[in-house]
Amino acid sequence: MSESAKTIIRTVGLTRDYQMGNVILKALRGVELTVREGDFIALMGASGSGKSTLLSLLGLLDRATSGEYFLEDVEVSSLTRNELAAIRGRRIGFVFQNFNLLPRFSAWENVALPLTYRKGEFGVEEQRKRALESLTRVGLDRRAGHQPMELSGGERQRVAIARALVTQPAVILADEPTGNLDSITGREIMSLLDGLHAEGKTIVIVTHDASIAQHASRICTMRDGILTEGGMTHVSA
Repeated sequence: MSESAKTIIRTVGLTRDYQMGNVILKALRGVELTVREGDFIALMGASGSGKSTLLSLLGLLDRATSGEYFLEDVEVSSLTRNELAAIRGRRIGFVFQNFNLLPRFSAWENVALPLTYRKGEFGVEEQRKRALESLTRVGLDRRAGHQPMELSGGERQRVAIARALVTQPAVILADEPTGNLDSITGREIMSLLDGLHAEGKTIVIVTHDASIAQHASRICTMRDGILTEGGMTHVSA
């Protein structure tokens, strides 16, 4: 990716500590990461290395203990919970290992959920229109009326990807998106993400699978809360 591309994410000395009784667990140790528009980055590491913790911070689902996090040049660490939720709902698309679909909602209703949270911005017909457009992008428009239990695992993950796309986010964050899928279906999902990247989408994916990471244009490795290979490394005391 060109150095002149727009910076989507920049972290400076990011740390995350957890109090475990009398012990402080340092989950992140001064992470410095830059994600530019059009990047496809894989965060690799063993269980407990800090990669999912970092993804949660990048997705504004958690707050850092110290350091700075700039999302599209906005320093977000001092924002209120409501301000964070507003940014998260507009600029970040999530894809989870467990799909996180509402079982009683149809595919299109699940995809439209991020739009329903933006009260007053989209009527029901506009929500449905945008959801169907997003489902079409992942090849599931003909399954729009089906509930999750009527879909295969791969189809559920496609619905989750369509939901991540529906707000036209600045970045897609995917946490082990093939973790609950068989190898063939997993390759299909990665092919879909490859296609989105080819369209110019910015993607950050967490994985422990080296074959999945090879789809990325840049691999960053987490170990003991430290980011290396593709990201600058700075260890906090």
